Amino acid sequence: MARLTPVSHRELVARLRKLGLDGPFSGGKHLLMTRGAKRIVIPNIHGPAIGIELLARILRHAGISREDWDASE
Repeated sequence: MARLTPVSHRELVARLRKLGLDGPFSGGKHLLMTRGAKRIVIPNIHGPAIGIELLARILRHAGISREDWDASE
């Protein structure tokens, strides 16, 4: 299993779409992506990349394993 690395907002959205999430949709202050009844909050862009810790939390909340994330590259 490869280590997580920071990803751009655009890459995060593209890879989550590959993994079966729909969106992003406007959800007020943040964007939302959905997978069935589950709603995943996507952070606003405040820097060049989404850090490793935040990426790990997003993947855990979405129920995406590291292996699936690595395969979506």
